[in-house]
Amino acid sequence: MAEFVEWIEGISVLELSKLVEALETRLGVSAAAPVAVAAGGAAAGGGEEAAAAQTEFTVTLTVPGSQKIQVIKELRGITNLGLKEAKELVDNAPKAVKEGVSKEEAEEIKAKLEGVGATVEIK
Repeated sequence: MAEFVEWIEGISVLELSKLVEALETRLGVSAAAPVAVAAGGAAAGGGEEAAAAQTEFTVTLTVPGSQKIQVIKELRGITNLGLKEAKELVDNAPKAVKEGVSKEEAEEIKAKLEGVGATVEIK
């Protein structure tokens, strides 16, 4: 049992997340129990497990890239900002695009913006 715990401590948060998802699917359990276990591990001294329990994310445009017009168009669709506000967001990067979104929505936004050449960070 101790070897298993050491192995889990040694893997990345992304690997731990994928492991939890695979176990949920295979065993037919909900996310509530595994997340509680991960949060308990974080309290014991591992900060990486706390990130796995995060439910709200902030999508930040770090670098608009060379296709600023395309990035502005995507931002307008994602955020419903006006042209002037979207241009200001791009010109003042790094800047938060959306805050308090789910992981799925954050990944979707990141994919759209990176598709037009921007660099995006999810926190």
